[in-house]
Amino acid sequence: MATPVSVARAQGWFNLVSGMWPLVHRRSFEGITGPKVDVWLLQTVSGLLVAIGWAQIRGVGTGAGTAHARRLGIGTATALFVVDVRYATTGRIRRVYLLDAVFQALWLNAWFRGSPGGRRADIRGKRVSPPRP
Repeated sequence: MATPVSVARAQGWFNLVSGMWPLVHRRSFEGITGPKVDVWLLQTVSGLLVAIGWAQIRGVGTGAGTAHARRLGIGTATALFVVDVRYATTGRIRRVYLLDAVFQALWLNAWFRGSPGGRRADIRGKRVSPPRP
């Protein structure tokens, strides 16, 4: 099973790369996701994803850094999931964003599922033993 550090790094790279895509090649991004009216908004969200991804990648290694990367990861995945589902199901954005919602749900699952040895990570990123029966 994945550790909090490996999830933070993997999600960090995912956020960094997906945030860079529209900044590096907007035409291919819009070819899949549809044309954007507010380019400034696309660039803002992209820049935020790059910053979040970088913070997740660089923040792991200490308990506090991993906990911070986890909070960023959960918050980012939750926000993107809600927006993807809300607007893709109503036709406001293309249905391809439902694929992104699946990825965001997978990140949330990775953060909340158990870890090896029957232990789980609590919200602060510390390892805690499961409750005794």
